[in-house]
Amino acid sequence: MAAITVLRHVSASPLLWGWGPVLFILLSSVLVLLLPLVGVEENCCAKLKGISLLRCHLWGNTHRAVGHSTSLTVPYTALQLLPQKLKPSKESQSEAKAALQQALEMKKQGKKEKAHKLLVHALNMNPDFVDALTELGTILEEEKDVVQADHLYSKALAISPCHQRALVSRDRTLPLVEEIDQRHFGIIDAKVQRLMAIPKGNSALRRILEETYYHHIYHTVAIEGNTLTLSEIRHIIETRYAVPGKSLHEQNEAIGVDAAMKYINTTLLSRPGAVKVNDILEIHRRVLGYTDPVEGGRFRASQVFVGHHIPPHPNDVERHMQELVHWLNSDEALHLHPVEFAALAHYKLVYVHPFVDGNGRTSRLLMNLVLMQANYPPITIRKEQRAEYYAALDTANEGDVRPFIRFIAKCTEITLDTLLIATTEHAVGLPDASNQACSNCKQTITVHN
Repeated sequence: MAAITVLRHVSASPLLWGWGPVLFILLSSVLVLLLPLVGVEENCCAKLKGISLLRCHLWGNTHRAVGHSTSLTVPYTALQLLPQKLKPSKESQSEAKAALQQALEMKKQGKKEKAHKLLVHALNMNPDFVDALTELGTILEEEKDVVQADHLYSKALAISPCHQRALVSRDRTLPLVEEIDQRHFGIIDAKVQRLMAIPKGNSALRRILEETYYHHIYHTVAIEGNTLTLSEIRHIIETRYAVPGKSLHEQNEAIGVDAAMKYINTTLLSRPGAVKVNDILEIHRRVLGYTDPVEGGRFRASQVFVGHHIPPHPNDVERHMQELVHWLNSDEALHLHPVEFAALAHYKLVYVHPFVDGNGRTSRLLMNLVLMQANYPPITIRKEQRAEYYAALDTANEGDVRPFIRFIAKCTEITLDTLLIATTEHAVGLPDASNQACSNCKQTITVHN
């Protein structure tokens, strides 16, 4: 229509008649150039969204930090190698939008349960649907589930940092969530004080600490697929005899963790001073020394991939490890709560993934080193918690590390409950790997604030 209008004006003017063909050719050229751009608005928005996400990963959210920063980044040149999550189809996105509209209608009618289910369905269709994340967070907040609501707002902001409603909502929930976390840390501290009050010569305490030592070796290798039983691992550690019919590789994994734990207990804990890169290398040298002595104690020389997370390039690993060790000895880290400090130390090391193998075992040992330096007992992440453990790590990689910190806090409390119950007369039960200790255990170890 624009081209026709211009031609009418040109034909009406004798002065410009000679320019008519030229103008027609120019306008036609412009239209030819613009036609391929029709329908690419969505693609352009996707690229802008990617730039926004890259900015968040490299420089953080300019509005307000979403939890703790790793201070470790993926090199820009490696981003194209990152395995991409499958983008929802247009049909799935349309269905997600329709579910959101129905959920809003159900909410207006006071049918919050149906609205909740519709929003969950919308997020199943499109997990990165920011409006659905924010709306579901609002419903959860109204249901007093502030922690999960805050997590959904944080996830929405990681996808769309400028989403106004998510920003406002998260500013409202963040102080409440921080208060909840600090209250949980207070409960843990009270239990640590109770444990510290038990005389070191207490026979029950010595016995349970010995048991938890073998439990830790069993669970930390079982998480990664080792099939040895607890009794088999104890037999291997105590006798150094192989178990017939079992893989020598698996048995050497258990011996490696035992050697690394003894190194921490006899060397690192008795030595004052800062943690060094060489200390982490020495832990890893023992972890892998019996299964792969060539790679044990040295940084990887090849690129590795961990799901949708791509660790730094091999040439950058040493620099990142220097950054990590600098952070471990910084005032910022040392002023954190010990559980928070230990969880972040674990996450930062596994984020860099500096070794070809043994990163998880080394990270869990570093975490326990941090805890023991703060007079906390070493904790165990049980194999029954494997799915929850890896899900929390994935969530941290997506930008919110607080669920991982809460997971480590839960593991710490379970460990403390086990030690306290074992040293209490007439104990009635042991805690399991669920979100809470058993009801009888709660009665046994109640903390009065």
